[in-house]
Amino acid sequence: MAPEPASGPTPDLPPDLPPDVPPVAEPPEARPTRGDLERAILGEVPVFTAHDLDDSGIPVADVRRLWRALGLPLNESSVTFTGSDATSLGALVETVARGGIDIDTAVNLTRAVGQTMSRLADWEVSTLIPLIERIESGPDATGSRIGSAVRIVEEFRDVFEQLTLNAWRRHLAAAVSRVEGLDELDDETDTSRITVGFADLVSFTALSNRLDEGRIGDLVELFESRCHDVIQAHQGRLIKSLGDSVLFVNDDPVAALEIAEGIIAVIGRDTRMPDVRVGIASGHVVTRLGDVFGPPVNMAARLTPIARRNRVIIDHETAALLPTDKFETRLLPARPVRGFGLVEPVTVRRT
Repeated sequence: MAPEPASGPTPDLPPDLPPDVPPVAEPPEARPTRGDLERAILGEVPVFTAHDLDDSGIPVADVRRLWRALGLPLNESSVTFTGSDATSLGALVETVARGGIDIDTAVNLTRAVGQTMSRLADWEVSTLIPLIERIESGPDATGSRIGSAVRIVEEFRDVFEQLTLNAWRRHLAAAVSRVEGLDELDDETDTSRITVGFADLVSFTALSNRLDEGRIGDLVELFESRCHDVIQAHQGRLIKSLGDSVLFVNDDPVAALEIAEGIIAVIGRDTRMPDVRVGIASGHVVTRLGDVFGPPVNMAARLTPIARRNRVIIDHETAALLPTDKFETRLLPARPVRGFGLVEPVTVRRT
């Protein structure tokens, strides 16, 4: 005998849906896209073309120069610019129009910002990728790397934006304080006499051929971070790092030598790291866009391969600046140095 049907109405079923047909499941939530990540970073979406900005009073020729100086791609007929882009470009063009600075100066300053921000962004992304991987392999996984990236950006964007702005102001103040006679600017303002150091890992090319990419990256990061710490501890400036080498400067030749000794202590005497060697030279350099140019830079780089492992080689100018009661110098046999002819390198040690 078949069971009697249950009495009473069947709840929550639409009148046109038979009781034996299950309800349709809700569609799964869409995963975040690269566009979502871009919007999370920018905080807004592009709405203007270059010609729109031109119509609003920002000449397309200036937009073209400034945007490309930032190192960003430009298709003048595509929607590229956000409201913030329009505001910042407009403010800069207005400053030029008032005569505060000329357009060439504005482009040079913009190029400096673009190059710095590009490198900073690459560094930040490479630092955050391992964090994203850890999130996606843990209990808080979003189901996609882009989703985790969006979460990180939304949580930390404003914090790091403020940090970046404040750090720029602090470094700008420090850079201005290094310019003597700011009230007497002349054509030589960007020229100064300093000591330049060049530290180089020994046999890095051969070593990199034996290591995988991850290990090489870890080694380079450790080298750069340790050198940076030593340079900062002695009030020097890290000008640039080139993977297996770093270029630094210091106004004081003794402090520059102490930096060299410190790098050797934290790199060359660590059995897990390759040996290192350092070349130091002193003289006048030109500072431009955060980089330094001039004979001392070239000399320091040329002296470095001459140095023995975990040793420092200096030039005559640096040797003459060191106090004789604290340092002992010795000339090495003359040898050809590219761009300088015959050069007598100088070894140095503390007395």
